[in-house]
Amino acid sequence: MDARRIRGVVAALAAVGVTVLAAACGGGGGSAGDSSATGGATTEKSEVRLGFFPNITHSTALVGVEKGFFAKSLGDNVTLKTSTFNAGPAAIEAVFSGAIDATYIGPNPAINAWEKSKGQAIKIVAGAASGGVYLVVKPEINSIEDLKGKKVATPQLGNTQDVALRYYLDEKGIKTDTKGGGEVSIVPQENSLTLQTFATGDIDGAWVPEPFASRLIQESGGKVLIDERDLWPNKQFVITHLIVRQDWAKEHPDLVKKLIEGHVESTAYIKSDPTGAAAAVNKQLEALTGKPLKPEVLDSAFKNITFTNDPIASSLIGSADHAIKVGLLQPVDLNGIYDLTVLNEVLAAKGETAVSDK
Repeated sequence: MDARRIRGVVAALAAVGVTVLAAACGGGGGSAGDSSATGGATTEKSEVRLGFFPNITHSTALVGVEKGFFAKSLGDNVTLKTSTFNAGPAAIEAVFSGAIDATYIGPNPAINAWEKSKGQAIKIVAGAASGGVYLVVKPEINSIEDLKGKKVATPQLGNTQDVALRYYLDEKGIKTDTKGGGEVSIVPQENSLTLQTFATGDIDGAWVPEPFASRLIQESGGKVLIDERDLWPNKQFVITHLIVRQDWAKEHPDLVKKLIEGHVESTAYIKSDPTGAAAAVNKQLEALTGKPLKPEVLDSAFKNITFTNDPIASSLIGSADHAIKVGLLQPVDLNGIYDLTVLNEVLAAKGETAVSDK
């Protein structure tokens, strides 16, 4: 994004107070470990503290942990410590406090972290997932016009899906506001609650990511009105990417490269063996939450997401632009938010095509 300056907005942070679940590998601690001398040689011990969500859109992380790709790339002298989060604001708070070194996260929290730190806290170093977001509605709703006078849920005011819905309705000339008024009432609520309110008829639709879209369809008879992929060039837009804490990355460029090598290997495995990857994801979900996805939900949701090393930078810029137009984000300069140098080095070594920050 050389010399690119855009006006974008940053979604308001959701209430912080989100429970952080410690993953099976543990969490916290400093990034520098002790060293031990063996036969006159000193072996440096260190660790990488990685965050992610117990969510299918974070499958690259889940597969990387379950199949040992991160552990393999980091090597014997580096310990991988993982922490899981339920929402972007909690993960970003952990980055800001230095509790984690890197995390998988959605686009809006990354923009938020960049803006709040004036470009000093994080860098996006790799893409992870694209797509897997839908407007699911009741069977009797056949068009956007049919939503007038109805209630539609999004995960959080100002989050990526919330902005997408508001922008789409605005483009269609349908008015909304942030208090649930307008021609279509937008109701921000947690996805788990949306499953209940859709089933009881308290809402008429929801703009949500997987696996919630598949669950609304399979468990409550919903249908897809909009596949968000259809609204983007080449049907691609970022839903998850990998960010690193800048201070840590500057101190440990070798560990950044090893982490990205594990990320690339995980992505390659997902592409080569989607069935095995889905099983690995569900095994991690069960370990982390105690609740694996039903096979039919897992199969549907996994097929609806594209796992990729490409961060699809143009869609991040587009999302910010959309948020401006619906009045939810403050001006922010995203120039420099990407650093794909190491990723492209790793891809080149594997004979794969470089990805762009534009």
